[in-house]
Amino acid sequence: MKTKKKKNNNKNVQELKKNILAVFRQNPYQPYNYKQISHILGIGKSERDFVLRTLEQLVQERKIISSGRGKYQLNLEAFEDELSTVVEGIIEITSSGKGYVLQDDGMDILIKPPFLNKALHGDKVRVKLLPRRKNKKPEGKVIEVVERHRKQYVGTIKNKTKKLAFLIPDDQNIHVDFLVLEEHLHGAKHGDKVIAKIIDWPDHALQPFAEVVHVLGQPGNNEVEIQSILANYDFPLTFPEEVLKEAEQISDKIPSQEIKKRRDFRGILTFTIDPEDAKDFDDAISFRQIDSELVEVGVHIADVTYYVKPGSALDREAYQRGTSVYLVDRVFPMLPEKLSNHVCSLNPNEDKLCYSVVFTMDRNANVKNYWIGKTIIRSQRRFTYEEVQQILDTQKGDFAKELRIVNHLAHILRDRRFKNGSINFHTQEVKFKLDSNGKPIEVFLKEQKPAHELIEDFMLLANKTVAEEIGKLQEKHPKTFVYRIHDEPSPEKLATFAAYLTKIGHKIQLTSRQKLARSLNQLFEKVQGKPEQHLIETVAIRAMAKAVYSTYNIGHYGLGFDHYTHFTSPIRRYPDIMVHRLLERYSKGLPSVNQEEYEGYCKHCSQMEQKAAEAERESIKLKQMEYMSERVGKIFDGVISGVSKWGIYVELDESKAEGLVRLEDMLDDFYYLDEDNYMVIGKRYKIAYRIGDKVKVKVKSIDISRKHMNLILVQ
Repeated sequence: MKTKKKKNNNKNVQELKKNILAVFRQNPYQPYNYKQISHILGIGKSERDFVLRTLEQLVQERKIISSGRGKYQLNLEAFEDELSTVVEGIIEITSSGKGYVLQDDGMDILIKPPFLNKALHGDKVRVKLLPRRKNKKPEGKVIEVVERHRKQYVGTIKNKTKKLAFLIPDDQNIHVDFLVLEEHLHGAKHGDKVIAKIIDWPDHALQPFAEVVHVLGQPGNNEVEIQSILANYDFPLTFPEEVLKEAEQISDKIPSQEIKKRRDFRGILTFTIDPEDAKDFDDAISFRQIDSELVEVGVHIADVTYYVKPGSALDREAYQRGTSVYLVDRVFPMLPEKLSNHVCSLNPNEDKLCYSVVFTMDRNANVKNYWIGKTIIRSQRRFTYEEVQQILDTQKGDFAKELRIVNHLAHILRDRRFKNGSINFHTQEVKFKLDSNGKPIEVFLKEQKPAHELIEDFMLLANKTVAEEIGKLQEKHPKTFVYRIHDEPSPEKLATFAAYLTKIGHKIQLTSRQKLARSLNQLFEKVQGKPEQHLIETVAIRAMAKAVYSTYNIGHYGLGFDHYTHFTSPIRRYPDIMVHRLLERYSKGLPSVNQEEYEGYCKHCSQMEQKAAEAERESIKLKQMEYMSERVGKIFDGVISGVSKWGIYVELDESKAEGLVRLEDMLDDFYYLDEDNYMVIGKRYKIAYRIGDKVKVKVKSIDISRKHMNLILVQ
């Protein structure tokens, strides 16, 4: 028992050291005493002696130095290597041309416009760090563009002459316009929205030369704008003929010899729960009461790999896409409709092939045993979330008793997960009611209710169980597998987040992972329904690392799981297809696949997932701007969501659309940015506008194509 306690103490000390160093590395010339460090890290008075002892240990380790009067500073000699390193990373460029190269440790590197060296937003670049200046962030210069983020760019043709035209990119983060020679316009006219590719960027030229590869049409048209979003993220607009032909040849009849190989669930109560507008159903739940103490809950997932064979045209196309893309008014599926909506989809009253995880559980949701294998099912009922919620609320309706028991088990699983360190991140999902032309006529927030969580908790359990099953194999024979991993957040980003919270009157604890998770969950609960809720949740998510796919299992930080994968959505995610194939392979005792090869697959799928998420956000912004374009001149309530040297960003309460109040339009004073305190402040009257403040604004103008809204403060 003592040994375990000692190990935990050592872990807490290492965690605290890491977080303390993060504060010093962010401000390498700034001295701090132990009280200031405790305040920044959200550590109470009772634990400040622990902070002081840890600071002294860091002095002994020569990571920091004592600078007199109880103050400490970073030992710059210990971090000298950081000042002359060449690093690789993804560059993010603002519309003003200032770049930031993101590093794994959270120390973003500033790249000023003269040192961008042909880099564009999202590119992978190599950067040489410049000598560090006092009280300044690390700076560098791009020495090589390793890989372009995009193969094609969407924009509008402007100022066309006989010999030359300009392409103005839609993406505001693309900080330069492109030059298009007459012979490379291919019929594009002034004002047309087009897809183009870069064909040359001569040395010392400020702008690249591009060639038009597809004319989309006139900006503002719904179809043109939606296709623009997809093209901007390199997603294909249609399926190749070869892929569609292969899909059409697939039979929806299940051979009797295949049924004999599988465990038959067709006689057991089975149902799906999905959004009202869902067309593909890749997961179902079955329920059976075994006796007075035990129940059986099955998680049944569409067996896509039975139909999509490795190396086929369908498989190659699904891998290239990596994921289905969910835009506001449509889905661009990873698999053709014949598969995604019909053959593989777990439609009610149809026999379907599945890969399943079946749990035997007691009334306290303890898993007594489980079975993983191939099945055949027949869903008796297709529920929407709204229908299930009504049944749970009224205790009346189809399968009310069974749904109540499954919901009770899901609730216990959820509580247990949070108790064990899972972080309860909330995300705000904006939804639209559209007319027949795709025009938004209403905006609302999707409400997360127990019916949604019921399915989510059992999917999490299935994903975790599958990953743990492979984890057991690893102990005897190492097997390459596809995991869903979530790394620890960088100490620097956590320290910045903690400092931000302190400025707006909130705290989190950074002394250990468990305390951070608990304090974050308490914070999310505390700000529920308050003006700053969405901002805090958004900033919290940004402070975390991104979840990705990898063959190297480091666990899932946000969920608090040592083993986790994605098994439950093979119709819309290619990694789930890989997981199904590997699970079946290893269940037959076959040797491991090549790890390096599969790590490459994982990186590609992670990139495509990120692009799909960005495309979805773009489509939401587009519809928000379309909605607000009918409301120019009207006044709305909002919350300040960001500040910059250009002005203050305001998120409107009604539409959740974000717009910019430019400082030049704030005529009652000369306002400047106070970056350290997350606010802009007037020089003469000292009126301050902080992140989280409620304001009234008037809509000044909307640029739908650029998805931008200008606002004016209403006093």
